[in-house]
Amino acid sequence: MIKQFFSIMRRYIKPYRKYLAWSVILNFLSQWLNVFSFTALVPILNILFQTKGKVYEFQEIHGFDKDAIINNAYYYVQMLIEQYGQLWVLVLMGLVLIVMTALKTAAYFASSAIIVPFRTGVVRDIRMQVYDKVLRLPIGFFSEERKGDIVARMSSDAQVVETALTSSVDMLIKSPIAIVIYFFVLFFMSWKLTLVVLITIPVFGWLMGSVTRKLKKKSKFVQEQWGDLMTELDETLGGLRVIKAFLAENKMIRRFGKTNDTYRDSMSSVAIRQASAHPTSEFMGTTVIVFVLWIGGYFILEDNVMDAAMFILYLVMLYSVINPLKEFSKAFYNVPQGLASMDRIDKILKAENNITDPAEPKTLDNLEEGIEFKDVTFHYANSEVDVLKHVNLKVPKGKTIALVGQSGSGKSTLVDLVPRYHDVSGGKILIDGKDIRDVKICDLRALIGNVNQEAILFNDTFYNNITFGVENATMDEVIAAAKIANAHNFIMESEHGYDTMIGDRGGRLSGGQRQRISIARAILKNPPILILDEATSALDTESERLVQEALERLMKSRTTIAIAHRLSTIRNADEICVLYEGEIVERGTHDELIAKNGYYKRLNDMQSM
Repeated sequence: MIKQFFSIMRRYIKPYRKYLAWSVILNFLSQWLNVFSFTALVPILNILFQTKGKVYEFQEIHGFDKDAIINNAYYYVQMLIEQYGQLWVLVLMGLVLIVMTALKTAAYFASSAIIVPFRTGVVRDIRMQVYDKVLRLPIGFFSEERKGDIVARMSSDAQVVETALTSSVDMLIKSPIAIVIYFFVLFFMSWKLTLVVLITIPVFGWLMGSVTRKLKKKSKFVQEQWGDLMTELDETLGGLRVIKAFLAENKMIRRFGKTNDTYRDSMSSVAIRQASAHPTSEFMGTTVIVFVLWIGGYFILEDNVMDAAMFILYLVMLYSVINPLKEFSKAFYNVPQGLASMDRIDKILKAENNITDPAEPKTLDNLEEGIEFKDVTFHYANSEVDVLKHVNLKVPKGKTIALVGQSGSGKSTLVDLVPRYHDVSGGKILIDGKDIRDVKICDLRALIGNVNQEAILFNDTFYNNITFGVENATMDEVIAAAKIANAHNFIMESEHGYDTMIGDRGGRLSGGQRQRISIARAILKNPPILILDEATSALDTESERLVQEALERLMKSRTTIAIAHRLSTIRNADEICVLYEGEIVERGTHDELIAKNGYYKRLNDMQSM
């Protein structure tokens, strides 16, 4: 556990080393000021209770002579009392105590404040790393992961890391420094008493360890349950229309309640274990104090080794060292929780990305000849079943190729291979004779425009959605693209024109309007290759007509691969390929395929009924 903790810290500590260095310095200063403020208590106690009747003489100090140092301290206080009186010295020592405490607390505050950029910065860095990795991972990764669980890892898990790991760093700096300094002083005051304390500490540590055992496993399970909750919430928000249409509110409430109860039970188990940490440490701390009180009492009453004022100071110092020990144990209670959450975050950060740029990429600036699928076979990583089987297809420049077939025949998978959302399992895809795996991903995708069945829009303005991915577009260019897409009129009828917010996922727009904004975005990008994935299948007749007009304008002079649900939209395609169970079983123009009286004609007849 300790090794994993420091391994994680090393990953994120570099930009914040100066904050940690200053925290160490200020903590060191704070603890020594704390020790010096405690020493002011001894003469105050002696003055108040007049425990010293002895007359002290100044002694020469040779080396590190503890008795001589203490003797001379008493000597100087005695001289002050003789010269100014006990009351004045009491006031003076009280002022010294106030000043030392003020300096100590100022240093303590500064040491905590200076580490805040580290604590908040690490969590920010983790969230940015996760977000960056999520954007760069292949789409296949998300077919095996739940969206709600990914959101939970970026929110809840990252917050647990901040609370459990980075806050522990503060304790792991303060506590060891305090422990070392206090034990040094305790040894200086009485090595015999301090040995008694050290004998009891392993027992203290073992009992605290028994509280934190298996905590990482429990905490990881709790975070997984939180991910389940987020997933169900995401599904509920996305499926509200279906839930209400099927009167399934009570069913969903029961489902969510069951998951919520499981999370609550797991959280309760962790909370109970957490609650037991403080009473255990409190009990052990009191036990140590009592042992020292017994043995220290013997030293005072029987051996006269230590006077009462020094013994009280010793107890104060010992009580002060017990608190850092408790904080230290608390930090190591928190660490397993943070490690459990970091494991879940690392599942994303360390996920393998097999869609990468080649070491020596070939140039691909434009489309000159066309696209070729050469004996392409594909299966998903978690399956041995081929979704595509030995597909051979040429798409000449400027031509439109349509893909039709039943759901699950491999149409969408085939077009997803072109921008390398997945890589082929066998064969290759060529653009102008170059294998797309031999060119940079950014160069490849810069040539491709997409219009999908579901228009993916963002909670932003019309302008920003149309210019998405296009740098430095002028307003005139945006308006021209919107006009071609039959979108300009309804944009201008909105409250703020192109500056109008369109809502979450374009929720303020109709399906046809969303699709036309998506087409305007593709027009503005002006790509030589266009992929249309059932772009009109979910629209009403009027919206389909407007969108189809926009698509026809967009397709002019472009190389297009179109997936068609409605065969009427691809009658004019240069070639239609019919896919069945991952294979091209028919190809030709609309009229040629009708004449063949095969699979395509049956599809066409079904849609004509």
